[in-house]
Amino acid sequence: MVQLNVLLADSQQQASTNEASSMLNSMFNKENIDNFKIGLEQVMQLLEQTIATQQKPFSGILPQELAKKFIGIDLNQPLFDIPDALEEVAQLYLKDAVYFNNPRYLAHLNCPIVYQSILAELLATSINTAVETWDQSGGATFIEQSIVDWTLSKLALGEQADGVFTSGGTQSNLMAMLLARDFQCHLYAGHTNKQQGLPHDFRRLKIFTSKVSHFSIQKAAAILGLGYDAVVSVPCDEYFRMDMTALNQAIEQCQQQGDIVMAIVATAGTTDFGSIDPLTQIAEIAKRCGAWLHVDAAYGGGLLITPNNKHKLAGIECADSVTIDYHKSFFQPVSCSAFFVKDKQHLSVVTYHAEYLNPLSQQQAGTPDLCNKSIQTTRRFDALKLWFSLRTVGAQNLGVAFEQVMHLARQGYLLLASEADIEIIHQPQLSTLVFRFVGDSGATDSELDAVNKYIRKQLSRQGEALIAATKVADKQYLKFTLLNCATTINDIQQVVRLIKQYGYQYLASDLANEHAPLSLALEEVSYG
Repeated sequence: MVQLNVLLADSQQQASTNEASSMLNSMFNKENIDNFKIGLEQVMQLLEQTIATQQKPFSGILPQELAKKFIGIDLNQPLFDIPDALEEVAQLYLKDAVYFNNPRYLAHLNCPIVYQSILAELLATSINTAVETWDQSGGATFIEQSIVDWTLSKLALGEQADGVFTSGGTQSNLMAMLLARDFQCHLYAGHTNKQQGLPHDFRRLKIFTSKVSHFSIQKAAAILGLGYDAVVSVPCDEYFRMDMTALNQAIEQCQQQGDIVMAIVATAGTTDFGSIDPLTQIAEIAKRCGAWLHVDAAYGGGLLITPNNKHKLAGIECADSVTIDYHKSFFQPVSCSAFFVKDKQHLSVVTYHAEYLNPLSQQQAGTPDLCNKSIQTTRRFDALKLWFSLRTVGAQNLGVAFEQVMHLARQGYLLLASEADIEIIHQPQLSTLVFRFVGDSGATDSELDAVNKYIRKQLSRQGEALIAATKVADKQYLKFTLLNCATTINDIQQVVRLIKQYGYQYLASDLANEHAPLSLALEEVSYG
């Protein structure tokens, strides 16, 4: 019996050894570089075939239809073979992916990317660099810091400024509100939140931002324990910019109630309208009332490198903090974003010294550990993508590309304004257009809401084009977001033709109640 147990143990050990050997054959190292090259060639063949045959931005598949393809897949049973796995990925992912590089993808702030950034992504991923500490990243630390410093020179925030890469605008805006909250608590109450937690009267803190600013400000307020009610939504002017008279009135009311103006968030490129708040005027107001000024330039940050439109960000140099998403108007892969602060000392709010990771002795010795200024610990080496793009494409060419889509938006505005059955409600400052189909039948607002929902869902179902939707004054509108240099005014004309086709189709069938089953079916589907 003992001998049998020994034999079983030997057998299990041998199986474990075989599995370990199989893993060694899969590791990225010099022994497996040839196998990696073969796999890379197979991936390239699949990508080439996919891009060559991809005609639409989306297949039109519904969620419940795609979900059926995943039934029966057992992740505990490997395919082992790379071609088989690639075929599975092609069927489950690539076939029904959303293609931002298609000229008729006009929906969200997703950009096509420069191919040079993909090469950099391959390098960074292959080495698997983590940039939180010097002893994990080496030169990657200085590449990220160089990109931060380069951007700071464009922002002109001053010699004491600094920044760090983040996962995106939501995280950057969270960091901004975190620093603003702790700054104000210390300023007004001599309170150190990092050590003592929130003061008893923290509900006095208020954040002021426009009604069309990004929802991440409300989200940050909730995460930070302030709650949605801490955010004061300020009305906008006719150009969808924060209204200065309304801002002053809201601040005055806040102060009369004994509340504290914690922060003012100005938006440089709102998600829907691309509108840019009057940064210089807001900076003066923030200075007067002692508020932290944050500029959310996640979208509009690309203006910094444009040859002819930098002036639209005048006043950003007065900000206490700034958000920029390179994965929007710099044509970089997700994620590639950063947060910047005028005074680097404020970043100490997120510093915690762990002896195994970033001991205080390293900071005192001048070792550049980037985790000292991030709310994340493990972070990818996202800065290499932009570094490589700047070195191979050039900042000016990236800026020209952004100006090109801005020009296209102006062309699109003139086109939409010339259509009697289209109502457009703003002139573009960046590259978005908000409008709705109104037809020629004198339909009511509720009928127009229904028809515009139908138009968007039909476009998505057919896969011919993808556009976004939003609400303005409780009315349903459609939206073009233009970030693709390959998109032309002809593409926009063709999408407008489809919008009108589906709009009139709906109105005609609605009067006869012929469309009801289709409308109800589509209404159950939520498109991103």
